[in-house]
Amino acid sequence: MELCWTPKVPARHIARVLFLFALLSGWLTGAPSWAGVVEEVRVRGDRIVVTFDAPVAKASSFVLAGPQRIALDVDGAEPGSTAYSDGAVAKIRQGAQGEGGVRIVFDLARPAIVTEGNFGRDSRTLTLQIKTVDDERFARAAAERRLSFLPPFTFLQPGARHQYSVSMPVPKRRSSLKLPKVYGDADRPLVVIDAGHGGHDPGALSPDGGLREKDVTLRIAQAIKEELLASGRVRVALTREDDRFLVLQERFGLARRLKADLFISVHCDSAANPEATGATIYTLSEVASDKEAARLAARENKADIIAGVDLGGASPDISSILIDLTQRETMNMSANFARLLGREAQPLIPIKANYHRMASLMVLKAPDLPSVLFETGYISNLADAEFLASHEGRIKVAESVRKAVEIHFATRMASR
Repeated sequence: MELCWTPKVPARHIARVLFLFALLSGWLTGAPSWAGVVEEVRVRGDRIVVTFDAPVAKASSFVLAGPQRIALDVDGAEPGSTAYSDGAVAKIRQGAQGEGGVRIVFDLARPAIVTEGNFGRDSRTLTLQIKTVDDERFARAAAERRLSFLPPFTFLQPGARHQYSVSMPVPKRRSSLKLPKVYGDADRPLVVIDAGHGGHDPGALSPDGGLREKDVTLRIAQAIKEELLASGRVRVALTREDDRFLVLQERFGLARRLKADLFISVHCDSAANPEATGATIYTLSEVASDKEAARLAARENKADIIAGVDLGGASPDISSILIDLTQRETMNMSANFARLLGREAQPLIPIKANYHRMASLMVLKAPDLPSVLFETGYISNLADAEFLASHEGRIKVAESVRKAVEIHFATRMASR
């Protein structure tokens, strides 16, 4: 799974735009496009603010254990000398990194992770939000991939008399997607399986580049579909049955339009550490739920249907209460299913001991649809990748899901 604060644009288009800007800047100034020196690094409570004397190209951060540190790599920058540490940061170090880059290392007094990062409009200030965590959460973060940050696409170089821009055609808005085919008997509950990535988005790659996450997840989703249909207990639909791209809102949007009873998004994890292994199951975090409830309640158009209730005639206060109650119930059902899936998967597939995690993932934000994101293993780990690519591995993943689904719906039926 990839966490990043970057524009949702295909990487090849970003690269072309940045290259064009670089050429324009070079012609205008006769100097390199990005050559910022670190002017100051300052820790202010839960924020790290890094300022440069000129725009820089991009930055990325990751955490390191033994000892606990946060590392920040900045392309198109040089080390400076001024740094002020505070709070969770005990010491700050800088050094040249590769061709035209700087690495800033924050030695931590207590475990902390970066949760968000943003450049200022002039591309000369980078602000990182940090959060203190326990040792277990820090260790998990150390096994995950780095976070990446790009400055905004406004590059007015010092000395330039005019601001130049590049125009790109905006594609027409896509018409409403056709609903996917539903398999199984009409009187059964509906499970929607979402194969992550697809089309121009390959997802993560195996170490040798031979496996793409989008292909592996599609084959696993198809195996899950066949296993569930063979049980005769549920109906099944796939958000995609071929190599196509869907935006995240479309994925759970299709499930909501189908009035699904359960949504499972299938992915493969990836980490810089090649030893990272095992499946994990994500549900929506409490903070993300609160923010989404607030966003839904603040909409001008109150015609949303939440759990079968039309909010069109409801006051803002009533809407907020109904949305909050619905999401709380949905989160509880999602968490219960995640625990079921982890329990049933443990005898069959490699799975982490702390397999249930929470995160602010867009694909989980349907307010009235129990949803989980199933990271079936690490495609960056040779053993996990081989297992997930094998027929036997896919069958075992599918069996895990089938057993959990059967128990989930049997329990719900019994409680009615």
